[in-house]
Amino acid sequence: MDLQLTDRVALVAGSSRGIGRSIAAALLREKCRVCITGRDVPTLESAVADLAARFGDRVTSVAGDLTETAGIAAALEAITQLWNTPDILVANLGTGSGTPGWKNDEADWQRLFNLNFFGSVRLVQNVIPLLQPSGGSILLIGSIAGIEASPAPLPYSAAKAALASYCKNLSRIVAKDQIRVNCLCPGNVLFPGGSWERHLMNRSEEVNRYIATEVPQQRFGTPEEIADFAAFLLSPTSGFATGGVYVMDGGQTRSY
Repeated sequence: MDLQLTDRVALVAGSSRGIGRSIAAALLREKCRVCITGRDVPTLESAVADLAARFGDRVTSVAGDLTETAGIAAALEAITQLWNTPDILVANLGTGSGTPGWKNDEADWQRLFNLNFFGSVRLVQNVIPLLQPSGGSILLIGSIAGIEASPAPLPYSAAKAALASYCKNLSRIVAKDQIRVNCLCPGNVLFPGGSWERHLMNRSEEVNRYIATEVPQQRFGTPEEIADFAAFLLSPTSGFATGGVYVMDGGQTRSY
């Protein structure tokens, strides 16, 4: 299927590895021009070298923290000078690392909300004015932890729930400008350097039992599976889809 993305300009935040990197690759396969970002410079350089070897000069990179205003401004300036203002934004920001249980101090709440909610809001608010003249598509990367109860840290779950609500309400406000906003909520996705790889290394028996009992497909998802659906949601072929919160979790969640 031709997703009609040729020469669209995409900014994919948090894309030096894992889901973000796979989304960048999926958009590049559809002939987008893609700027990837990350805070770890060696990892980012490795990612952009690999993608450039496969897709040529359609990919560039900006190192920095895209949850903060300075990092956002640097990325937008770089992408605009090289190509044009973006047509597509993927806000793949955040971390699930936190203290389990209910005794989370205020600093933990503030840290996880800043990384998982406010960081995406800052990024989106800076990109919307660039999309308003001709429209575009925004994809927020949430989590099934924001959809229903899970073992994830409470501040992380609450922040991702807020992100899903933000998507739903923002989409109604910007629809008149032909801007679409959707939220994709992955379940347990395994990739090198990710949290599930660490969990498997530290307690493989427990993790494998959890996947076998909690996920009907009895397996982890792959970044490529998430990325292919993300590319579809970002493309004109899904033009009537906005304000959606989409789950990809192998059937794990039980709520609608």
